[in-house]
Amino acid sequence: MSDSDHEKRPDRRTLSAAARMYAVQALFQMEAAGQSADRVTREFQDFRIDFEDRDGPTAEADEALFSRIVDDVVMWQSRIDQATDRGLVAKWPIDRIDPVLRAVFRAAGAELVTERAPAKVVITEYVRLTQAFFPEGRESRFVNAVLDHMARDLRPDSLA
Repeated sequence: MSDSDHEKRPDRRTLSAAARMYAVQALFQMEAAGQSADRVTREFQDFRIDFEDRDGPTAEADEALFSRIVDDVVMWQSRIDQATDRGLVAKWPIDRIDPVLRAVFRAAGAELVTERAPAKVVITEYVRLTQAFFPEGRESRFVNAVLDHMARDLRPDSLA
């Protein structure tokens, strides 16, 4: 691989961040349109991730991470939603919060449940992602607090 090829290729962190963003979008679409995980995953892999359309290219992503997050949300959704409900200190059930935030909590929850990444990394990445979706809002602080609570609930030994 030449230096110019290496420069064009996004680094692992960038690919992971894009995978998380796509996963949140896919989870939102699954809920909003009532579509299956398989259908939405296939659509994203065929037409959204690293795809050239009339607006130009879309971001490359770690497609394995993207698929794993979506699949893990489906597998662990009940446990994730229960942990989210416990983390919503205002006693708002998960079905009453913004659907984008619900998708963020589910994607982050999947990563917390499966313990493939450190909890602090998961929290940081999803807070950053929330800032991209809600640039003017207070949602990122809210997400940080809820994810911190979820991490303590789902991984009691991982956060000191």
